[in-house]
Amino acid sequence: MMPEFEAHLAPYAALATTSPGRQFAELTPPTRSEFQRDRDRIIHSTAFRRLEYKTQVFVNHEGDLFRTRLTHSIEVAQIARSLTRNLRLNEDLVEAISLAHDLGHTPFGHAGQDALNACMKDYGGFEHNLQSLRVVDSLEQRYGAFDGLNLMFETREGVLKHCSLTNAQQLGDVGRRFIERKQPTLEAQLANLADEIAYNNHDIDDGLRSGLLTTDQLNEVTLYARYRHEAESQFPGISGRRAINETVRRMINALVDDLIQQSRANIRHAEIKTIEDVRNAPPLIAFSENMKKEAQELKRFLRTNLYHHYQVNRMTSKARRIVTDLFDIFISGPELLPLDYQIAGDDRTAQARKVADYIAGMTDRYAMREYRRLFAVDEI
Repeated sequence: MMPEFEAHLAPYAALATTSPGRQFAELTPPTRSEFQRDRDRIIHSTAFRRLEYKTQVFVNHEGDLFRTRLTHSIEVAQIARSLTRNLRLNEDLVEAISLAHDLGHTPFGHAGQDALNACMKDYGGFEHNLQSLRVVDSLEQRYGAFDGLNLMFETREGVLKHCSLTNAQQLGDVGRRFIERKQPTLEAQLANLADEIAYNNHDIDDGLRSGLLTTDQLNEVTLYARYRHEAESQFPGISGRRAINETVRRMINALVDDLIQQSRANIRHAEIKTIEDVRNAPPLIAFSENMKKEAQELKRFLRTNLYHHYQVNRMTSKARRIVTDLFDIFISGPELLPLDYQIAGDDRTAQARKVADYIAGMTDRYAMREYRRLFAVDEI
């Protein structure tokens, strides 16, 4: 019998009752769905708390109002739940994926990831999606019966957005879809695009707040210009933060509405009836062609004018140095690591992975503190 948690869902939604389940068998909770339980485990994890002090675009100490990985993840979950409800998909699953998708991110955002990947090039590389899966599968230590959080298959699958065939072959069940060229659940597809909606639009807000972007620049971007004009037409004389907030809100609404309508059409056109149909179809959660072009224009604008702004570049340059120097000193002297991150024997690849785990788990401010402890002569 289908539990009440799932009775209202579309027939092609992800269901706990038809899931491959958990790696380690557990009793079914009487008052929560299995995916609610995943969400709760993620929220209570150490890695989730650390997101509060991990960079989105701006390093945490640069301002109290800029987004962090934590606030970004919460915003992704909110957008994803709204989308999911409209498509009658599994809200608890999409929320769990959204809250977990950045758990493996390094300090200092993509600059930290790129630096750590370069350090790990001779040891299997580093990729934050794989690290997020590693966090929930093995690095969290909260339970006596198993390592990790023992999440449901569909949650783990959604966390692993991208994966090379080489890595997929080592991941067992959760890597199989990359080998077989199948799609994840609609909930996983949806969380991925909710992530894109959140960071594109909220990076505009942070970019304007920081002064690195101007409204004159943004008025050259089709999507922003249209909804800025709409806000000013409805509220003559609107300006400042209120105008920015009205514009960004309208942009998010437009992207969400378009995604819902286009995804419904794609599902209908592909005659999707079951979750197996979803897995065998091309990606179904998508923007319309026109909206996709406008969203790509916005992404190109942000890449050129914000992510590669010279002031951001200065911080990313520091971040690369911090991560690289920390890796070098730890791999050369593992005895400098906490005991939990030292391995017995002389397996350099295994030790390098432990060093990567340690650095990836750091917050921005902890990484800077460790750097000062190890390299500043006046620090103890």
